[in-house]
Amino acid sequence: MLYGYSGHILRVDLESGRIVREKTDPQYMLKVIGGRGLNSMRMYEELDRHVDPLSPENMLLLAVGPLTSTLLSSSAYTTISGKSPLTGILGDSAAGGYFGPELKLAGYDQVIITSRADKPCYLLITNDNVEIRNASHLWGKDIWQTTAAIRKELGDIAVQVAAIGPAGENLVKFATVACNNSRMFGRTGMGCLFGSKNLKAIAVRGKGRLRVADTLKYAELCNQLDQRILEHPEYDKRNALGSTQLITALNNIGILPTNHFQKGICDYVDKISGETLAKKYRVKNKSCFNCNIHCSRYFITKEAEGEGPEFETLCSYTSRLGNKDLKFALKITSYLNRMGVDSLSSGETMGWAMECIQRGLLSKEDFDGLDLRWGNKKAIEKLLDMIVHRRGIGDAFAEGTRSLAQRFGKGTEKYAFHIKGLDMICGDPRGIKAFGLTYAIASRGGDHLRAEPFFELTQRFDEAERRWGIREIADRLAVKGKAVLVEYTERLALLTDCMTMCKNIGLSMDLMNPEFASQLLTAGTGLRFTPERVNDALNNVIEKERLINIDFGIDPSQDTLPHRFVHEPLKEGPSKGHVVPIQQMVKEYYKLKGWDERGIPQRKR
Repeated sequence: MLYGYSGHILRVDLESGRIVREKTDPQYMLKVIGGRGLNSMRMYEELDRHVDPLSPENMLLLAVGPLTSTLLSSSAYTTISGKSPLTGILGDSAAGGYFGPELKLAGYDQVIITSRADKPCYLLITNDNVEIRNASHLWGKDIWQTTAAIRKELGDIAVQVAAIGPAGENLVKFATVACNNSRMFGRTGMGCLFGSKNLKAIAVRGKGRLRVADTLKYAELCNQLDQRILEHPEYDKRNALGSTQLITALNNIGILPTNHFQKGICDYVDKISGETLAKKYRVKNKSCFNCNIHCSRYFITKEAEGEGPEFETLCSYTSRLGNKDLKFALKITSYLNRMGVDSLSSGETMGWAMECIQRGLLSKEDFDGLDLRWGNKKAIEKLLDMIVHRRGIGDAFAEGTRSLAQRFGKGTEKYAFHIKGLDMICGDPRGIKAFGLTYAIASRGGDHLRAEPFFELTQRFDEAERRWGIREIADRLAVKGKAVLVEYTERLALLTDCMTMCKNIGLSMDLMNPEFASQLLTAGTGLRFTPERVNDALNNVIEKERLINIDFGIDPSQDTLPHRFVHEPLKEGPSKGHVVPIQQMVKEYYKLKGWDERGIPQRKR
């Protein structure tokens, strides 16, 4: 009896229609745990390194964890992986909601999709019944329309749907996949990968059941975690505001991106804050499967409604672009969710263009006459529509910031804020040094979720000294010890991705570690997941992700930050005068990982 895991891997060839069910290998799972680890290892073993991301030969993988859909709080996530159309390196994205638990109950730990269908299709998974269905009638519909149409067609409103919108169909390089209409697989262009395979959606209905190995012990551990969540000092704020609390929090420490990271303080922060959003437009809280925080919010305005936005979307379409109108940002949120567009990448393309115009490097004539001044709502809205449908200059924007800047040959080094092709998040690293190192070394590019070293913001100096012997780790402006923190939280971030639970709980609230995880995994699966085995699996996956990226062409020169964050100190606020000494920090990180000066794991030699 295989506990915890569903027990099967599903392989689907969209061209031939061949569908194969394989049994999950418990010994293999001990080495990868599940989720992102399972996907990354499968890519390392099976993916041709030279494949064009948009070719039929690229792999599309979905995976859940060994404890997904169980009593474990927030065990709701799914990871989608493949060679990224946006960056050309390792790509993946995760989302919560209810899709992952449904896939688990349908009997699958992983779905591997290859080839390309000759016409639009969607994949229907109902336990051991798997079909490739025609989706020509769905092509052109937005994500909300697609989800509703599939449920109506199947006569089942409980079917869980992961779908793309017109942006994915049109191969916008940063297109997203959405489940539950608003839970976005947002980064690295997984929606573009769906579109390249003529795959409109995956619909899942699971009618199976899961068993854990030690029911009483597992329930006890899950109850412990639930209690720690409810007693956490940040519980009330996370429940009330979710990640939008960061608008005010980051502004208070001088690192809220304003006018494309030219400033870290926003004069109109109260107009766009999470507190204002909750007071004026939130109508109810929502949650992912089996989560007791209910941190998501549903909003309604006269022009739009939807779930969210999370901090990154809210910041991307307010202070980052100089927009003071919160209702407009909510309208854009709804549009992005329906069309299937990553808010960070789309927002950065616009931020780059606006700064280039501000500095006289380019003019509105370069952008089809669009007046891309800071906060120009009409231009933002029109350009987004052009991006989604690849019309006019929108076709160039749809390729992403790196490609866009290279096309014009201006502002490429100083004002295009991406790392390895993935656009930077809304947190200025000059005032959060460990996050800066995280952006630089993250295996999917300019990303905070590969480590999310939130501890440096806590000022828990005694705790830092107890854990690591370095008090400065709890000081966001200090450099000392930050490589240690990133190396540690990188493993924890991967752990939550492998268990497919929420990082806000497991990592940011500091409630998960290899010791506690090994107890949960052992009680849940019956496999002997010791803390040492868990750490070995995590280190193994991190190493394999690095090796596959080296094969994709990554080298140490790309483990860095854009020019502004290394050479231009912030001019005002609590982070004034700071830059990131990134080369020093990367060298310390390499040493801790046991990698050579070229960032190559020693076993590669």
